[in-house]
Amino acid sequence: MNIGAEAALIRGKWLEEEVIFKLRYPKLYRNTILDLHLRKTRTSHEAKLLSEAKFNGVPVPSVLFINPEAGLLILEYVKGPKLRDIIDRIKLSECLEIFIKIGKNVGILHLNGIIHGDLTTSNMLLTEKNEVFFIDFGLGEFSNEVEKQGVDIHLMLRALESTHPSHARRLFEAFIKGYSSVRGEEWKEKILNKVREIRMRGRYISERRESHKQSKGFNNLS
Repeated sequence: MNIGAEAALIRGKWLEEEVIFKLRYPKLYRNTILDLHLRKTRTSHEAKLLSEAKFNGVPVPSVLFINPEAGLLILEYVKGPKLRDIIDRIKLSECLEIFIKIGKNVGILHLNGIIHGDLTTSNMLLTEKNEVFFIDFGLGEFSNEVEKQGVDIHLMLRALESTHPSHARRLFEAFIKGYSSVRGEEWKEKILNKVREIRMRGRYISERRESHKQSKGFNNLS
């Protein structure tokens, strides 16, 4: 069992098949009616995102059963480690090919207005056939906005920089190569410009916070 902030993931059997039970459990600090509404809508929404991604050919676990009232999704069990945990054990040439495929599939998601919402190597499983499955669309949404698609790509870049810094640049370049093969050069440039803008925003906020901390420290010394 794996208990996250929003849901518990439990591996088990259903109709003789190995599956993952994803259960959004009640939050006692929330109003009961609001809690039920949030769990119900988020469960339905995630199922729709997964089904739409699957329909468009992106490797994601199949939705086998859904009970929105109980906050329950039963998903196909995909065998394979998280990509985050094994990148450093794979040859760089193979990694680059994998990230081209990842970029293509994210391009397909975005082309169809699907935002993953937490696009990191922690939410990707690598199967024995070197196919990458995308998991956990709990923060996802439907949108064609450049801003939201740019945030998805920015999260991917940040994840590579923080967990795989030695190869981050080359892996991201491979990712973008795959992405642009689906979205085209014009959209690729729009997205990369948006990623740069998001990074600048982050730096500006960090600098403001640091400046605020220093000014408070100075005032305390006065």
